[in-house]
Amino acid sequence: MILPLSLTQKPSFSIPTRLRRLRSSSAIRTLVEETTLQKKDFVQPLFLQEGKCSIEEITSMPHVFRYSIDEAKKKIAFCLEKGIFSFALFPVISHEKKSFHAREALSEEGVIPQALIELKKSFPEAYFIVDIALDPYTSHGHDGLLDERGEVANDPTIDVLQKMSILYASCGADMLAPSDMMDGRIGCIRKALDDAGWQAAALLSYSAKYASTFYGPFRNAVKAGSLQGTKASYQLNPANKREALLEAELDAKEHADILMIKPAGHYVDIISSIKSQTKRPIAAYHVSGEYAMILAAEEKGIFSAEKAFFEVFLSIKRAGADLIFTYAIDYILPYLEK
Repeated sequence: MILPLSLTQKPSFSIPTRLRRLRSSSAIRTLVEETTLQKKDFVQPLFLQEGKCSIEEITSMPHVFRYSIDEAKKKIAFCLEKGIFSFALFPVISHEKKSFHAREALSEEGVIPQALIELKKSFPEAYFIVDIALDPYTSHGHDGLLDERGEVANDPTIDVLQKMSILYASCGADMLAPSDMMDGRIGCIRKALDDAGWQAAALLSYSAKYASTFYGPFRNAVKAGSLQGTKASYQLNPANKREALLEAELDAKEHADILMIKPAGHYVDIISSIKSQTKRPIAAYHVSGEYAMILAAEEKGIFSAEKAFFEVFLSIKRAGADLIFTYAIDYILPYLEK
């Protein structure tokens, strides 16, 4: 019979390396902490719709709302007070204004151009990043224009994206974020902006945007049109890694200022790999489906959403992300450093 070792009895072995020494108290754990989350790391997405005094909760994304511009101002003021100063703007377009050729994307009276004009006046200290893609504006739900065969036409789409980028830059956008995944669009948009005198407008490229199941709630949020087919012909295959590295490399060569990986939480290996090959800042988008499933787990009593979000964001930043787009900022504000 083997008796247990007494806690007071000196063991007969020696362990020179004891990693638990640096985990023994909160003070030492904090002192050697390798990754920290700060308020400056986060970008707050906002869904903007027409009208006034309007707030609608998005059914597929609990505690996330569509705002009219006047109500969005209240949300932005709250975020600025809390130390969040970067915002990603997404349009919610009525069904009547969606069209096959996405005409509303180039309307100066559209919700995004009007929002930029008002918001930049009200909040000159805020930084506004604007989505550049056609899916909120098309009746067919695709990120680009369709040709006669019903396929997304790369080059005609880029022509619209160039005009869209110039329009939004002229209305006050600080950064344009092409999320369409058309080949060559970063270089073309950069040249169009420079030629039009908007050299200061930055470009955040959705370099590695995967054809993901986790975008479902977002499509509901922007009231996207019923999708004809899939987006697999232009978004990345979730099975591919080297392709993502090539996309990021090309976008950097085409002068993207920041490279985006989307989704984030399920693609930290992609974040890490792209981080290792570039000196460009890395953005990661913790997407709508990733957000919704954590809240669903909390609703079932499985775990705390706040703690889960914090751990997920730590892993995303640990992988190499310099900034994180997320709908869950309110959940983790108390845990963030200044």
